[in-house]
Amino acid sequence: MAPALPLRALALLLPAALALHHVPMLLWSTQRSQWNPDIVVHEGQVVSAQELTALLQPLFTQNSRNLVLFLQDRLSIDDFTYFSESYGNRNPFQNVQEILQSSPSSLVLPAVDCKATRYLLNVLQESGDWKLTNVTNLNVSQLEVNASSPNLLVVQLQPLASDIKDISTLEAIAENDKIIGRVTMDLQERGIHFSVIYTAVRPSRNSRRTDVVAELRRQLMAAEEEESSSYPPLNVTTGNYTCILFYASNFSLKANSSVLIDLTNATFLTQNVDISASECSDSNTTLSLKYTNPVNGISSLEIRFLMTNKFYEVSARRWSTLHLVEIVQDGEKLAKFNVSGISAPAEYSFHCQLVGTSNLYPARLVPSNTEAKNWDVFISKLQIQGFNIINNQFSYASDCTGFFTPGIWMGLVTSIILLWILTYGIHMIMQLTTNSRFDDPKGPALSVPQTE
Repeated sequence: MAPALPLRALALLLPAALALHHVPMLLWSTQRSQWNPDIVVHEGQVVSAQELTALLQPLFTQNSRNLVLFLQDRLSIDDFTYFSESYGNRNPFQNVQEILQSSPSSLVLPAVDCKATRYLLNVLQESGDWKLTNVTNLNVSQLEVNASSPNLLVVQLQPLASDIKDISTLEAIAENDKIIGRVTMDLQERGIHFSVIYTAVRPSRNSRRTDVVAELRRQLMAAEEEESSSYPPLNVTTGNYTCILFYASNFSLKANSSVLIDLTNATFLTQNVDISASECSDSNTTLSLKYTNPVNGISSLEIRFLMTNKFYEVSARRWSTLHLVEIVQDGEKLAKFNVSGISAPAEYSFHCQLVGTSNLYPARLVPSNTEAKNWDVFISKLQIQGFNIINNQFSYASDCTGFFTPGIWMGLVTSIILLWILTYGIHMIMQLTTNSRFDDPKGPALSVPQTE
């Protein structure tokens, strides 16, 4: 059995790691001798996809093949130390730490390549004839496990806030820890033997070695940004060809300014989304995304992107336009948003860094009915194409950022004012003249008569 390392000491294993495209992975099992005790994770080692497959082999060959995958959107090895030390006795990983220490067999991998974790679910599904159960609206009492057949339970944990120091991030991690504890305890009480994988899709924080030169640091930052968005786009096919491509690095909604619904993982990673209602034609395209039980209190959620392809005589070419977005909650409540600033030549795809309901975004979703005012939409790095897709790939992207951004306008106006001041000053200097006559000191003095 591999020893269960205390979570406070996990961060000490990675002081020399340079790349940050890795996440921790915690594994434990109710069966003994699940992993070779000679397994050693070297300092700074990042487990590759091939190495991870070899380490997971015992899970595929065990007698009772019941596997639980706890998948979080973001997690870093430093989170265990930071949250354990920053909040005193309030340890948000209490259940995970106790389970690791008490499990008959456990294994801690401080750094696993994000490429391996992104496609982990596909690897697990291909490894055997599992009965796959996606758990999004967790109710332990209703969790059904047939011990006579292999079961793969995928538990989607709550997403974390964008700011790692936000108190809501601590609350989300603590709630996820409770979920892990409840599921583990319930399966143990039923007498079911099982194994657990707890990991994330991408890291929650980005730390780098301080001894690299500035040029290398910039290269790493660029590579990390590219790597963080390496999962493939969602595609809709009709027959043998792709008619819609959709991608976003963050796809989230907020209902009634309180309930956050992060649909990124369900849309692009686990693809726990129904796209069967999508429609494609040469002039109109509808991307329909249906989710079942995305959060507590919402049984179904459908999001529609309505695009048109029209010919405009002024430009003498066809343009594709996303003109309407609809949100349907529980099949009844319909929210409509008019779209501002999302159009591109029909042969191109459309890309925008920020799209949503905020007035600060370059591409806006404007509520057009009362129900739409109850929703906030946040989409980062949106890229969408609904027409003329070739080889299942995005065409050249037409970006929403114009040539004259607010910053450029401010610089231009300021430059024009300073140039006008300079021109006026030069003009005034050139208008200066000297006196044509001067007082002669050798001539007679000026006499001024004085009268009473």
